[in-house]
Amino acid sequence: MTDSMLYGPPRFPGSPGAERGGTGDGKLRPVQLAPASDSSQPGVEPQEFGTSNHPFTTNRVNANGDNTQYYYPFRAAGKLFFNIGSATYVCSASLIKPGIVVTAAHCVANFGQQQFYSNWVFTPAYSNGTAPYGVWNAASATVMTSYYNGTDPCAQPGVICQDDVAVLVLIPQAGSYAGNSAGWFGYGWNGYGFTPSGTTLINQLGYPVALDNGGLMQRNDSQGFVASGSSNNTIIGSLMTGGSSGGPWHVNLGMAPVLNGTSFGSAPARNTVVGVTSWGYTDPAIKQQGASPFTSGNIVPLVNNVCTSSPAAC
Repeated sequence: MTDSMLYGPPRFPGSPGAERGGTGDGKLRPVQLAPASDSSQPGVEPQEFGTSNHPFTTNRVNANGDNTQYYYPFRAAGKLFFNIGSATYVCSASLIKPGIVVTAAHCVANFGQQQFYSNWVFTPAYSNGTAPYGVWNAASATVMTSYYNGTDPCAQPGVICQDDVAVLVLIPQAGSYAGNSAGWFGYGWNGYGFTPSGTTLINQLGYPVALDNGGLMQRNDSQGFVASGSSNNTIIGSLMTGGSSGGPWHVNLGMAPVLNGTSFGSAPARNTVVGVTSWGYTDPAIKQQGASPFTSGNIVPLVNNVCTSSPAAC
């Protein structure tokens, strides 16, 4: 870990805040996208942290073939397909409103080139070629102007940036959106769920192509810290790789228990997305990834903008 990545008190443009999610009705609308790929057991990883010395735990969400990804909250995350020219690429993404998907800006646009990619298709709870909650095309994509024109503050231009965040508006089907069935996550900003020193436990979901060929949803848990020398990005340890970009970083992932004789701690909102996977190291031994911070200067205006223009999706 370099000196420039050491964390300190985080700098956010305002007070923390959060918007709650919804569970959806769970109604399946399965679509078979392609023949199922091989999901043989992956090789054993001989260490639980990389050369960064940043511990993590990465496992399949569907650990025992029990289709956990079909249940909320996991089903609100999914795989994202899109085109750059005629070539098809993959990222990860998640619902934060019934018809609004959040992902990484680099899955949507070419940094500083004023160029959008095309043909985004979101598949909630994707599993080895099957889309259990349907296939949803995007009507529009939105990124911050600073990312689009290349003025975004970046520790490494186009890679480690302040605003590598994008939202997609889905096209409804029969008057309904993906989140009406799959549910959607809440989202938080300005350090929601972080301690005053800039640390928190991050629960990451995504579809890295190096794990199970990108066919199964993976979960990673690691302590995150805000790196002031890396555009205030949050850094975690992770086994995930390319294809996980745009996948949600949560605080408090899971269903809350019923309490008796105790109380929840600070910032207890469940299933709250506070960032999306933005970057990782090209050296696979390091095993760290980063995410642009969700702030009142990016995720809030992005969602407000699309909800003003497409209120039914929200």
